[in-house]
Amino acid sequence: MAKLLKIHPENPQEKQIDEVIKVLHSGGIIIYPSDTVYALGCDINNLKAMERLAQIKKTRLDKAQFSIICNNLSHISDFTRPIDTSVFRMLKAHIPGPFTFILGAGKSLPAAYKGHKSVGIRVPDHSIPQMIVEKLGHPIASTSIKDDDEVLEYSTDPELIAEKYDKVVDLVIDSGYGDNNASTIVDLTSGEPEIIRQGKGIFG
Repeated sequence: MAKLLKIHPENPQEKQIDEVIKVLHSGGIIIYPSDTVYALGCDINNLKAMERLAQIKKTRLDKAQFSIICNNLSHISDFTRPIDTSVFRMLKAHIPGPFTFILGAGKSLPAAYKGHKSVGIRVPDHSIPQMIVEKLGHPIASTSIKDDDEVLEYSTDPELIAEKYDKVVDLVIDSGYGDNNASTIVDLTSGEPEIIRQGKGIFG
């Protein structure tokens, strides 16, 4: 049964974030708020948790396209191929924000990402996921919660989300209503930006 944990969106208490970190360390799955929609997340280095996340999304882990949630640009080089100056400037201009950037995968990816040619990097402009990643010491793997491919069907009410995912996740963070508009996905693998999905973020 998932625990519903209320955390203030702008001033998260360290004690509450520590509770989230315990769940992640134990291989748990969380649902957390972001600057767009609520999302599922787990410790990127915990293979069993990553497999659980894939099961929830009804996909195989090697086929899953989970975003890597960072709290700043410092982690990005751990997961991507070397980034040239122009791409770095584009990232810096839009991070943190409601964007997922597709970049070429590096060689030192966690086990669950082995074989991937590209990865999605995200730095939400929201204090809760930023603090979670900071306290955890490394990124979390993540995927938005949704009922289908229509962006307007994203869930926004954390209490209803907790009811729906009660038996499949371990903790749901309630920081109030979420947005119903997903992140904008920008492919930077060629060095030139290509909008794969127009969402909340305006790229430019």
